Order: sequence, then structure tokens, then C-alpha cells
Amino acid sequence: MADHTLQDKVVLIAGGAKNLGGLLARDLALNGAQAIAIHYNSDATRNAAEETAREVKALGAEAELFQGDLTHAANVTRLFDDAKTHFGRLDIAVNTVGMVLKKPMLDISEAEYDRMFDINAKSAFFFLKEAGRTLDDHGKIVTLVTSLLGAFTPFYSTYAGAKAPVEHFTRAAAQEFGERGISVTAVGPGPMDTPFFYGQEGEDAVAYHKSAAALSAFSKTGLTDIEDVVPLIRHLVTEGWWMTGQTILTNGGYTTK
Repeated sequence: MADHTLQDKVVLIAGGAKNLGGLLARDLALNGAQAIAIHYNSDATRNAAEETAREVKALGAEAELFQGDLTHAANVTRLFDDAKTHFGRLDIAVNTVGMVLKKPMLDISEAEYDRMFDINAKSAFFFLKEAGRTLDDHGKIVTLVTSLLGAFTPFYSTYAGAKAPVEHFTRAAAQEFGERGISVTAVGPGPMDTPFFYGQEGEDAVAYHKSAAALSAFSKTGLTDIEDVVPLIRHLVTEGWWMTGQTILTNGGYTTK
């Protein structure tokens, strides 16, 4: 019988330095994970990654940092190989990497298009591929997408458009890895109360997003709180293992699909 708890599990979190990824690292350590491999992209987030690692260790779990630009497939392969070599195995992989661009289609350059798809789609594809290659049987894989997949809205064409393929990658991976007992899901939060959101939005747009969800009045900020997303991910990588191939929007009723 497979063990679907966090006890003695080794977790790899891409984008684990701060915000949702950092909170998830601490939460899984608190709830029994043996070790957390914390990925960060560049020197700009190294200090945050080091702080998260210190906090994970204070909670009783092992922690190790791994740096890499995951828009290059070779770096994704190296991330998984290095983490598995260091810890001996990998049981859970969570990809929180993403980038938002809010811009009219007529103003988007080819370079911006390519960057959005590299970060949001290409890196997610190779993350799923390498997770399927390296995770032990009965592993769990979760990728972050966006609630905009259920929206009818302008200006997010390359962001939502680049996240949309991940929904299909998730279905394919769930089918292909299922014979080894590996579950694969995608989670789409609503606009989150983190710098990831505010950097792209003007004052009027922030006010709209804070009031758009059915449960906005019951949120601390009106937005999706990362504290409300982490328990869902924790469930999916433990007792929720039977859910696979799904895209789950967790947003207080901001969008539906």
C-alpha cells in the first residue's frame, strides 16, 4: 500500500524562494516532509531562498538550494538530477514558476511573446517531463497555472495563453505517468496578494480584482491569499492523490470553468 503522507518525503519546489513557493516550503516542512529542494532563478532571489531554507531547517526538515533559469531545458534536467543526487530520491515536485504580462495585443513584441511562452509554457513542459523521469513511484506533481484560464478578458493574451497549454500537458502527463502511481494536477489561483500581482496592475484594476470574486468580502485583501492556496496543494500531494489530470481553480469565485 502506497504511503500518501508527507512523512519522510523529499519535495522539490521550483520558484521556492518566496511568496507562494516559500510559504509552501515552510508548510510542507511543518507538516512532516523530510527535505525540501528549494529552486530559485537568479541572484535577485538568492537571499530570499536562503531565508526560506533557514526557516525550513528550523522546522526540522533538511533544505538545499538549487539555482537555474528553467527556460532552458538543460537547466531543468540539471535541477532534477542535482536534487535527486543530493537527497537520494524525489517524491513530490511543485512548479510555481510564472510571469505576468498585461498588455494590449497590438503592443506585444515578438521578444515579449517568446519570453512569456518560455517562462509559462516551455519551462512547465520540461518540469513535468523531468518530474516524470526522476520521481519515485507514487510521486505527486503540481503545477501552478492561473484562474484567467476561466476568464473572458483583454490584455492577458500572452500570460493566460501561455498557461493554457499547461492544462493539456497536465492531462497528458497524468495519463502517461499514471501507470507508476504518479498523480499530476494543475492549480489556478486567482490574483494573489503578492508582488507578482501588483507589478502589472494599475489602481483601478487592483480595485476591480479585489471586488470581483464571489467571496471577496471574506478575504483579508479581497484577493486570493497564498495562505488559502497552500492547503490545497498540500492536500493534492498527500490524501488528494486520487485527483489527477485536473486543473483546479482556487479563487473564491473569481472565475469558473
